[in-house]
Amino acid sequence: MKAAEIRKMSVAEIQEALDDARHELMNFRFQTITGQLADTSRVRFLRRDIARMETILRERQLAEESEA
Repeated sequence: MKAAEIRKMSVAEIQEALDDARHELMNFRFQTITGQLADTSRVRFLRRDIARMETILRERQLAEESEA
C-alpha cells in the first residue's frame, strides 16, 4: 500500500487496516516458525506498510494538536 493511498483513508479506516496488517504479520511469523511460509519477502513489505500507516496516523495526530 502506498502512502498516497493511505492518506486518502480516514483515521478509522487506517486503524482497521493497521490492525489487519498486524494480525497478518503475526500469522506470517507463525508460518515462518513452522516452515510453511513460502514467500518470506512479504513479511518485509508488510512491516513497511505498518510503519507507513503508523507514520501517517502520527502526522494527523500532530496536525490536530497544532490546530488546537
